Amino acid sequence: MRRKKLTPLIFIVLVAVLSLAAVIATNTTPQLGLDLQGGVSVVLQPTKAASDEALSETIAIIRSRVDALGVAEPDIARQGNSVVVQLPGVKNQQRAIELVGDTAELRFRPVLASIPGSVEDLQASTTTTSAADATTTTTASADATTTTATGVATTTTASADATTTTATGVSGQSTGQAATPFQDPSSTTSTDPGATTTTTVAGQPPLTGFEVTPRDQDIADQPVVLQTVQDGKVTETFQLGPAAATGSIVETASAELSQAGEWSVSLVIKGGDSIDQFNAVAAECFAKSETCPTGRLAIALDSKVVSAPTIQQASFSRDQIQITGSFTQSEAKDLALVLRYGSLPVNLEPQTVQTVSPTLGRDSLHAGLLAGLLGLLLVVIYMIFYYRALGVVVLLGLMIWSALNFTIICWLGQSRGLALSLAGVTGLVVSVGVTVDSYVVFFERLKDDVRLGRSLRTSTERSWKRAFRTIIAANVASLIGAVLLYLLTVGPVRGFAFFLALATALDLVVAWFFIRPAVAWMGRTAFFTGDSWWGLPSGLGTSPARGAAPIPAAGGAS
Repeated sequence: MRRKKLTPLIFIVLVAVLSLAAVIATNTTPQLGLDLQGGVSVVLQPTKAASDEALSETIAIIRSRVDALGVAEPDIARQGNSVVVQLPGVKNQQRAIELVGDTAELRFRPVLASIPGSVEDLQASTTTTSAADATTTTTASADATTTTATGVATTTTASADATTTTATGVSGQSTGQAATPFQDPSSTTSTDPGATTTTTVAGQPPLTGFEVTPRDQDIADQPVVLQTVQDGKVTETFQLGPAAATGSIVETASAELSQAGEWSVSLVIKGGDSIDQFNAVAAECFAKSETCPTGRLAIALDSKVVSAPTIQQASFSRDQIQITGSFTQSEAKDLALVLRYGSLPVNLEPQTVQTVSPTLGRDSLHAGLLAGLLGLLLVVIYMIFYYRALGVVVLLGLMIWSALNFTIICWLGQSRGLALSLAGVTGLVVSVGVTVDSYVVFFERLKDDVRLGRSLRTSTERSWKRAFRTIIAANVASLIGAVLLYLLTVGPVRGFAFFLALATALDLVVAWFFIRPAVAWMGRTAFFTGDSWWGLPSGLGTSPARGAAPIPAAGGAS
């Protein structure tokens, strides 16, 4: 019988020890939240009123983007009409913000003309020749401009020094650029002493003005001037025709590494009208018609050109489109990410951006751990001082409870991406008090029964039954509060609620499997029931309370 009563105690101790050993052996650690490891938080606000359905779809797409970035336990939630995105542990915070904040429609636009860098850079580097008795011959094409004067020979070649991609049917990012932006499609040859020569470029339609199109004027069915920006620098400027298709035709895209060690992007277009729409614009670009004289198709998002590949065949199978070239791994993955999740039903703009440095996160983590350990230490000292031998039960019980908490947090972090935030640490610290309350309720019930003359052995079971009902009622009340907080709030409060609920539920498990059998075992040990300092507080186990009649060991209500 005695061994049967100790079975729950042995079981919970083995579970705690073995699970903790497994976590340590596999070097598994908790995933840390934004405030404990650093990261970035951004609040995105719709530019105009949006329905609940549109916002929900927007959040789902943003979550897909963030998941593709490999961020552990991102927190993406709706707060009123705003979308709050928290990305813990992001190394390149600016890149993450840009990818999450690219909320405009993804559009495929034919490239009418392009120049390297910005228009201002080109104008600053343009040379005009004017000399007496000079003979100037200018030959303009899509690739080079050669100017020859008496006594002076100058050759300028505009080559693709930006990223160049080649693919199965698709190539590009930047190929032959013009020496003069977006001029009339003609070539000029002049021989005139004292004349000033202006170079024009064949195959590039005119555009009124050379200014980049503002974001609010980026209209799908209108021609625009957009740029490619990398690391804050304009690498190429494009004159683009009206959008021939949007991101809605894309089924999926993925970054792949070839056997030659080169990164590429595989693009899959939806069937039916979508692939027909894509092939229609591909045929125009392949033929270098008036609507796509350069043969390039730009992928534009958020009023910026993400990529501009050259179309190398007139028709494609929906799952055989590949963009390859001088991509880095990051560039290929970013392009695939944009193609997969480029279109949002709601146009968003960042309202506030908050970054937390890893140093500040480590300081917060150390402060949280210190608070938790100090709280546990003070509680254990007080309980041992007040309850003596029973205080040892509190110490062992808290050790088991802590081991189970740590194991579950590590497991959920690895399998479900659960992140431990500073608010979560606060919830765990608060739950220490809830856990200790369970011991206090039982011990006080036990002391009352002993004072009434019952022996410690017979009082344990009786006191436990009455105390456990109280423990359940108190813990269920805490669980209800934690669940309501989790369901009705967002951000850090949810972390606080989750970890408080987890710790409270584990308190019930430890109370049932550990407290009762541990106290029952101690009640049969002379060391804990004798007159030594470690025994029960003075007089509780030896005589009834003053004025109270002794009660038989078996039966009878108090």
